[in-house]
Amino acid sequence: MAGTVLALVGIGFITRYLGKDGFGDYSTVLAFFFFFGAIGDLGLYAISTREISRPESDEEEILGNVFSIRVISSLLIVAISLLLAYFLPYSSAVKTGIVISALAYVFSSGYSVLIGLFQKRLAMDKVAIGEFVGKIVQVAVIVLAVKYNLGFQAIIWTLLLNMVVSFLIVFIWSRWYVKFRPAFDLGVWEKFLKESYPVGISAIIVFAYFKLDTILLSILKTSSDVGIYNAAYKVLENVSFFPAMFVGLVMPIMSRYIFHERKKFELVADKTFKVFLVLTTPLFIGTVFLAPSIIRLIGGSGFMEAVPVLRLLAAAMIFIFFGNFFTNVIIAGSLQKKLMGILLFCAVFNVSLNLILIPRYSYIGAAITSSLTEGLVVVLSCFIAWKNLKYFPSFAKILPILVSGAGMALVFHYLQSFNFALLAASGIFTYILLLWLFRAVSLDEMESIISKKGGEPTEFEPIA
Repeated sequence: MAGTVLALVGIGFITRYLGKDGFGDYSTVLAFFFFFGAIGDLGLYAISTREISRPESDEEEILGNVFSIRVISSLLIVAISLLLAYFLPYSSAVKTGIVISALAYVFSSGYSVLIGLFQKRLAMDKVAIGEFVGKIVQVAVIVLAVKYNLGFQAIIWTLLLNMVVSFLIVFIWSRWYVKFRPAFDLGVWEKFLKESYPVGISAIIVFAYFKLDTILLSILKTSSDVGIYNAAYKVLENVSFFPAMFVGLVMPIMSRYIFHERKKFELVADKTFKVFLVLTTPLFIGTVFLAPSIIRLIGGSGFMEAVPVLRLLAAAMIFIFFGNFFTNVIIAGSLQKKLMGILLFCAVFNVSLNLILIPRYSYIGAAITSSLTEGLVVVLSCFIAWKNLKYFPSFAKILPILVSGAGMALVFHYLQSFNFALLAASGIFTYILLLWLFRAVSLDEMESIISKKGGEPTEFEPIA
């Protein structure tokens, strides 16, 4: 939560300093950062986490070889960035930013390799600290860059600084558990790449529908359009950390039990699904009602065109929670190839619809496409989990959860004259109170997941 607040503070400084056009250029650079993460992932994070979580796994061998593969792929990413920067129709500042983002990815890549090690030991608090310190450093430098008017490039360099600091902290802590060395066992490489390539291709496909909209906007429309869209989209990106956090916590457990102790698997999966229902209901309602205040906090009065975009993306935020849940169930069940098929279909759907809607409706069309695509991911991944793994989540207590959400919506509707903080607090209090009155969720259920050490983004997230 503190990291998310820091990220939003950083976004606030950047949007006000750079304006719509400058923030649009910044968002374009970040889109390429995620692009490098997608093509360089190779599916190794998910598969290595799964493998080291299994009994009697050789952590040193796994991490040593996966780390070496990642280093080589990261260096290739840097070379690719130089070619892209030369040929793409962007300003020199954006081209330089693309190269800097590739260098930042080198450290982000090494960071992500180590996450599974901490997940296995339920020691994700150390990863969270590393990430938090990196963000503190980044925000501090952003503030200095704004204060002394150091310009666009200085803002971009803070991304690299964040990744370096976070990687070093997590790497040093990883040595407490396993002192691995880079390994070059080609037999192990072949085994892992054979297992991971469907997930790796899926990561590229996910990028196509998660961040390609920004790149398409930057080509088909103006930097100002990109800035408006991303002022709203950054809210979604920062919120999307939470489903990855929860699923990252339970992924090793689901992988361990899915084939051998079915009842334990279903207990953990259903409990996670229920927590997502409890979290997403107020998230959707709050985003719809509080969108003007949220955008004003993030970008100031100059970004108010982003309000309808954020309201449209509220649905995408909810779908991301459940899409994350079902896709990880599929990976736990070793159905990576089927997941790849789902995501490929959704990527084609997303790109096609964006090419139709963006020229006509700009950032509104991109927001509609994002929400429809995320919803499609949920439907198709849920179907695969049900058909192939015979798993369908329990919807017990959904009615009292929705009624509690309706009570929250009424508070927002009738107390609109309240200031943002008081209105948000009143809505949250009403929702929690109604959950308790209707016995929709017990404290034990929430604490069994929330209070545990855990959490990770599938790839390390920058400030904005």
